[in-house]
Amino acid sequence: MTIFSIVGARPQFIKLAPLSAMLKGLHKEYIVHTGQHYDYAMSEKIFEDLGIRKPDIHLEVGAGSQTEQIAAMLIKLDAAMLEKKPDAVIVFGDTNSTLAGALIAAKQNIPIIHIEAGLRSFNRSMPEEINRITTDHLSKYLFAPTATAVTNLKNEGLEAITYLTGDIMVDTMKNSIAVALKQSAILQQLQLQDTPFNLLTLHRHYNVDDSAVMQHILSQLALLNETIVFPVHPRTKKMLPVNFKVADNIKMIAPQGYIDFIALQHAAKKIITDSGGIQKEAYILQKPCITLRTETEWVETVQEKWNCLVQPMDAAMAEKIQLFTVPEKQNNIFGTNVTQQMMAVINSIQP
Repeated sequence: MTIFSIVGARPQFIKLAPLSAMLKGLHKEYIVHTGQHYDYAMSEKIFEDLGIRKPDIHLEVGAGSQTEQIAAMLIKLDAAMLEKKPDAVIVFGDTNSTLAGALIAAKQNIPIIHIEAGLRSFNRSMPEEINRITTDHLSKYLFAPTATAVTNLKNEGLEAITYLTGDIMVDTMKNSIAVALKQSAILQQLQLQDTPFNLLTLHRHYNVDDSAVMQHILSQLALLNETIVFPVHPRTKKMLPVNFKVADNIKMIAPQGYIDFIALQHAAKKIITDSGGIQKEAYILQKPCITLRTETEWVETVQEKWNCLVQPMDAAMAEKIQLFTVPEKQNNIFGTNVTQQMMAVINSIQP
């Protein structure tokens, strides 16, 4: 069977790694990179870190508004699918690449497999929410990561095509953590071997596009009497106010490759983020996570008390971060042997 695996952003590369390894030798897979993330450390370097071969098709969409990106992807994906004629298209998560891949596959009557289906933040102002809902309703096979995701899909009338597989990032993390601890020298490079620190990531538009929100978050973090390591997302770096002085306890560094970032997460005391994928990684690594959002699609992490939602403009943000603690034990909410379960369904598809 000929399969298109469409990716374009960091979380999708992470989900692709274990699946692509299992597809090899059983199916003809074309890895299609839209170019949505165009920063080297966030794209090509992650392919190297995860042992994924170079993309077979690179659309090189690059920077632009959401509309510009999606429009360019639609045109180029249409041509690629018409030429290669895949029997199935795999899309991951909820990015512009996900939506564009699903739309073109649906237009060409190609079955769509949506990995990480059924997530809902119930906040339609988020572009990702529109992307994931649309993709779910265009797909033929929905691979749900959690029981909550299954319930969401059932409520939308999609139960018949839903499969509870677990979250494939569990397998990626399992395969990568030993490599990261052995190979990464990032702690030595940053002189953090003996320094307790929290890890910060920010990229959501409502946190970085409004300079008042951005300054509030960084000012609150400055109140913490602890080191904050902040790999600055390209979007965030661009939006930082020129005249705003970042406090000395916040150590701003360049974006990191996957292996080095896993090493930082593993060593951190707490993880502060607005990323969906990093909420999951924090849970899998058993790290307390503070999410600077009003809602999350990963509700189980909050229910299990390993993730704390804090509004970006909360005046008590620093105090809430400092006081947040987690239970002694953790339940497995993301499954095991996830890739094998996905492959069982994929192998059953008749082209």
